[in-house]
Amino acid sequence: MTLHLIKLCVGVDSIEELADWQKARAAEQKKAGAPPKIFHTTFQTPKREAELLDGGSMFWVIKGSVQVRQKLVGFEPGTKSDGSKGCRILLDKVLVPVRPVPRRAFQGWRYLTADDAPADLGRGDKGLADLPPKMRRELAELGLI
Repeated sequence: MTLHLIKLCVGVDSIEELADWQKARAAEQKKAGAPPKIFHTTFQTPKREAELLDGGSMFWVIKGSVQVRQKLVGFEPGTKSDGSKGCRILLDKVLVPVRPVPRRAFQGWRYLTADDAPADLGRGDKGLADLPPKMRRELAELGLI
């Protein structure tokens, strides 16, 4: 059974800003001679790796709404910015916009079941994917999408 993770994307205001930040980080790694990887380092290692890697994604909460997801591709040991040990959650480079769903702040990451995960924005959404992120978020807060 597929399981997902959900995490606050602190300091980021839009999907586009997240994409730019991840691209810049990958470019820095490449410049340093390391293979570029998209990852998020966290203190806790998820215990349900098999379920997460069976089609799971990281859902990002941006400005109070779940707005985008990235497919989970693996886990590896890592080091946080303060030098402490952590877990690198490896992510696919493709950012998939999802139906905005309001979400209150929380600490760390949480498991998210497939039934509770927001649907991807797609062709059948009559241009929702093309709306500016702020407008999508506001429409979701009003219960209009």
